[in-house]
Amino acid sequence: METPKQNSQDILCAEILAEARRESEQLVRRARDEAAALLAQAEAETKRLRQERLVQGGTEAARRKELILATVPLEAGRERSAAIEALLQAICEQARRQLVARQGFDYRATVIALASEAISRMTGDTFIVKLLAADRVVLGDGLAQAITTRLGRSPLSITIADDPAISEGGLTVQDAQGRQAWNNRLPARLERLWPELRRQIAVRASLVEGNSRPGGGP
Repeated sequence: METPKQNSQDILCAEILAEARRESEQLVRRARDEAAALLAQAEAETKRLRQERLVQGGTEAARRKELILATVPLEAGRERSAAIEALLQAICEQARRQLVARQGFDYRATVIALASEAISRMTGDTFIVKLLAADRVVLGDGLAQAITTRLGRSPLSITIADDPAISEGGLTVQDAQGRQAWNNRLPARLERLWPELRRQIAVRASLVEGNSRPGGGP
C-alpha cells in the first residue's frame, strides 16, 4: 500500500513531466515557426536577388549590344575606306605601268604636250628639253620644231638633249642658265596629277560622293 509521501512524489513527477512536455512542444512549435519564417525570408531574398541579377544582366546585355551595334558602322566604314583605297592604289599602279610601257597613248604627242606645258610656264626664249637617249632617237629630229609650233612663241630656241636619269619616260626642261627647271618625267607627272585623278575616278565610279576625298587624300 502506497504511502501519502509516495503519492505526492508521483504527482510531482507527473506534473514536472507534463510541464516539460508542454514546454518542449512550445519550443518545437516556436522553432518550427521561426524556421518557416526564416525559410520564407530566405526564399524571398533569393527571389529578389535573382530578379535583381536578371535585371542587371539584362541591362548589361543591352548595353553591350548597343556598344557592339555602335561599332558596326564604324568598322564597316573603315573596311569600305580600306577597300576603296586599295582599289584606287591598284588603278594608280596600273596607270604607272601603262605610262612606262607607253601603252594606250601617243607617246610623241605626249612628249610635245609636256614640253610645251613646261616652257609655257617659264620665262625666256632659250630652253633645253632633256629626254632618254633612246626616246630622242625614236621621236626624231623634228621634235624641237614640233614643240615650237605648238607653243606659237617667237623667237624661241629649243635644244633636245639626252638625260640617262630619265629611265621611265617623259622629260625635263630647263632654261639656258639653269635657273628654271621643270620635271615632267612621266612618274613625277602622274604623282602630281594623281590626287585630282583619284577624286574624279572615285566620284565617277560612285565610290564616294562628289565632295568627298577618298582615303583622306587631296
